[in-house]
Amino acid sequence: MRIGVLVPPGNPTVEPELYRMAPAQVTFHFARLDPGPERGDPGSRTGMEDRTRAYLAGLPLVARALAQVRPAVVVLAHTASSYASGFANEPALVERLSGLTGAPAVTAAGAVRAALQHLGAKRLALGTPYQESVSEQGRAYWQAAGFDIVGYRRLGDVGSIYDETEERAYELARQADAKDADAVLLSGTGLPTIGVLDRLERDLGKPVVSSIQACLWQALRVAGRRPVIEGFGRLLRDAAA
Repeated sequence: MRIGVLVPPGNPTVEPELYRMAPAQVTFHFARLDPGPERGDPGSRTGMEDRTRAYLAGLPLVARALAQVRPAVVVLAHTASSYASGFANEPALVERLSGLTGAPAVTAAGAVRAALQHLGAKRLALGTPYQESVSEQGRAYWQAAGFDIVGYRRLGDVGSIYDETEERAYELARQADAKDADAVLLSGTGLPTIGVLDRLERDLGKPVVSSIQACLWQALRVAGRRPVIEGFGRLLRDAAA
């Protein structure tokens, strides 16, 4: 089964994390989103809003190229694109992606929403690696999607999101968590997360969802597959449910 993935340039996390989690006979085909004119370090929080707008504007070229491999499903592996577009515009974004690629489409934020609903989570603890303005867009997105944000933490002292580590993601989740949160969300496909999800769930006693983990889970479901995948959190372990 072929999964097409649209990913920002310079993101070093998406490809290895997807392959690390993926079941047998699933392949990934990547196309890099276009940031337009030079906008600095692609992992920097500076200029992130401008780059995100450029990614959305440039979707036709890269999405149509990806369509040539005839994927079973296409994933927009950039959570902040949905935040910038807004929750009310999520269906239009998904429809646009599907129309450009000729395949069912999944956004990272849409995959997270489906995952949280699957887990029965309504009260959410949110951890983000973004600049304040993008983090606030994320908070607004999840509130508009019907979740109560009962815990929140923004990762400080970030030079490049792509230089962050799983241990920093682990600490972010712990700091974002709140006693009455049903689940913790680690937002951002560029933040390394999958190696600490099981440990976080043991330590916090609740589900922990990350953007890239949810992307794979939802892509497989959309393509009609629900394999049980161990080692990367409850969401993938209980995928057959």
